[in-house]
Amino acid sequence: QVQLVESGGGLVQPGGSLRLSCVASGSSFSIYGMGWYRQAPGKQRELVATRSRGGIVNYADSVKGRFTISRDSAQNTVYLQMNSLKPEDTAVYYCNARRVVRSTGQEADSWGQGTQVTVSS
Repeated sequence: QVQLVESGGGLVQPGGSLRLSCVASGSSFSIYGMGWYRQAPGKQRELVATRSRGGIVNYADSVKGRFTISRDSAQNTVYLQMNSLKPEDTAVYYCNARRVVRSTGQEADSWGQGTQVTVSS
C-alpha cells in the first residue's frame, strides 16, 4: 500500500510562485512514476506533470516553462515548483503515484487528498 500526503497549497497573486510537496509512504519502493494532476471547478481532472524513477518527465502544454517537477534522491518525495502563476492555474492539485503490485504484476495508482491552489489578486 502507498499513502500520499500533499502540502504547499495556498493563495497567491498572479505572477507569484508556490512549491507543492508530496511524501509517499508504505510500499514506496515499488513506485516507478509520480506526478501531479489538477481539477478546477466544473472541469475534469487533468495531468500537470509526471516524472519516472529514471528521470523522464512530461508536462502539460499549459504549464511548460512555468512549472518544474522533481523528486528527491530517496524517490519518496515529489515536488512541483510553480512559477508565473495565472488565475487559470486555480485548482485542487492531487499527487499521484503509479506502482506495480508485487502479488499480481499489475499497475496501480494511488492518490493524495489534494491541496488547494488559488491564484487571485
